[in-house]
Amino acid sequence: EELGYDLPHGRMLGLPAMEAAQALADLTEIFSQIEAAVLADATGSVVASTLADEERSAGFARAAAELLAAADEAGREGSERLIQVEAALPEGSVFLVRDERHLVAAVTRPEPTVGLVFYDLKTCLRLVGEEPAKKPARRPRKKEDEKGNADGEA
Repeated sequence: EELGYDLPHGRMLGLPAMEAAQALADLTEIFSQIEAAVLADATGSVVASTLADEERSAGFARAAAELLAAADEAGREGSERLIQVEAALPEGSVFLVRDERHLVAAVTRPEPTVGLVFYDLKTCLRLVGEEPAKKPARRPRKKEDEKGNADGEA
């Protein structure tokens, strides 16, 4: 399925960038209140985005990281770092969720269902952070003559 993204980004945590893009595409397809989303690594580099323009994606990721940093500074000294933020404006809201490795930011239309947006963004982070399932190792098949010998036949 073509997603229409030009993502020259490399691999991250063993996952191709396209899988991260697919997670964001699924997020915006399933949850219609999310209009745009970007996934960045801990350094703020864009991993995937629903925005076609790389500069806009990078700007969105930088602004999201700056907003989280400002929110952290505004918090109490010694308190745990924030993992989620919502900034509500009349035109819509900006949601940010982060874990140890990623940040996902989303823009919604006005008056979104806040709990669902946070839940979906956290689910997106979990899916992107999972290692692909490893296939079980195949056991070699015994050759016919070994099988005969194993049964006690000569």
